[in-house]
Amino acid sequence: MTRVAVVGAGWAGLAAAVTLAERGVPVTVFEASRSLGGRARRVTVDGVDLDNGQHVLIGAYRQCLRLMRLVGADPERLLLRVPLELRFADGFHLRAPRLPYPFNLGAALLGAKGLTFSEAARAVRFMASLRLRNFKVEPDRTVAQLLDERRQTGALRSHLWEPLCVSALNTPVASASAQVFANVLRDGLTGSREASDFLIARSDLGKIFPEPAAEYIRAHGGEIRLGEAVRRLARVHGGFRVNDAIEFSSIVIACAPQHAGQLLVQLPELADALSRINAFSYEPIVTFYLQYPETVSLPSPMLGFTGGILQWVFDRGRIGGPKGLLAAVISASGPHEALSKDSLVSRIESELRAALGPLPALRWSQVITEKRATFSCRAGVERPRGTTPLPGLLLAGDYVAGDYPGTLEAAVRIGLEAGTKATGS
Repeated sequence: MTRVAVVGAGWAGLAAAVTLAERGVPVTVFEASRSLGGRARRVTVDGVDLDNGQHVLIGAYRQCLRLMRLVGADPERLLLRVPLELRFADGFHLRAPRLPYPFNLGAALLGAKGLTFSEAARAVRFMASLRLRNFKVEPDRTVAQLLDERRQTGALRSHLWEPLCVSALNTPVASASAQVFANVLRDGLTGSREASDFLIARSDLGKIFPEPAAEYIRAHGGEIRLGEAVRRLARVHGGFRVNDAIEFSSIVIACAPQHAGQLLVQLPELADALSRINAFSYEPIVTFYLQYPETVSLPSPMLGFTGGILQWVFDRGRIGGPKGLLAAVISASGPHEALSKDSLVSRIESELRAALGPLPALRWSQVITEKRATFSCRAGVERPRGTTPLPGLLLAGDYVAGDYPGTLEAAVRIGLEAGTKATGS
């Protein structure tokens, strides 16, 4: 009888386990921590449920949305859906109308406040040239090099392409993969009309997928073991043994790559995957939660910043959270890493005041740093494949080879694929 172990209860592991549970396959999920969600999880600060980082989904995240519905989490209730809109504190504003591609993007670019006509025209030509090449960038190079080649300069670059790249790939444009960025543009900007919509969580991420997924898995005969790390993995006749005790016919390793490497080193057949994981570098995401009096708000749910260390600030009060609570996000590596937490909060408040005017005193603040939020999605990076030389052993996670960078959709897609293959389908 097929019996599958999933190591890790992040979005990839839970996607794999849901797939197995849906097909009636007995599945046991091992999670070293006491919480679900991996690097996209709930934290509680001063009695307020928050996320370990402010995540934004897009309409192109089809598998995320499908799985949410499958496990009983209603996306229409839990996510605020808004058309593609980039509003910056310096006055730049781009908003896509509810029209099919290419009319939505063309209208957004030509009507953008802060873009000249020639810049908008260059952006249209840039997208058209990518589409002509089926969004293939050969050979792969950095996003900065691609933008230079296509004369994407000025506000077009600083307020559109660079923010989209850093937000999606969590990697500086000087090293980010142009091919992966092109994949994101293909699916996010040229798909169905809804594909470019922003989906902002109204509640903490635990309610959006991890907790309903765990309930679904248990209701379909599966088991989730929180606080139980997998430290030993061995091949046995007909499958694998976990922690010298429990035997499974198949196993999906869906923990973070650095933790997956600690298991792969025990299996010589997986040396190639291990070498690719060991070659990874990582990028951080820092989220600053700033609780002001209820009178403080932004002109839109999310506001962009350029010229400083701030990138995006979210008004949690406008999307279902406490009024006056702002979430400031800095993605990828950069000069902010050299500053202390107190210095960072002070610098962020200074940039907020420059944009919004005088602010009342902070009630509380919380800085959450994920030092290894994602692998660095650099040009030419070699990622391990989900299938391995060992039948029945699969890798799952946003770092596994695929079209997307380290996003929730990437994790879910790879998890679904691993869950399907673990059933023998």
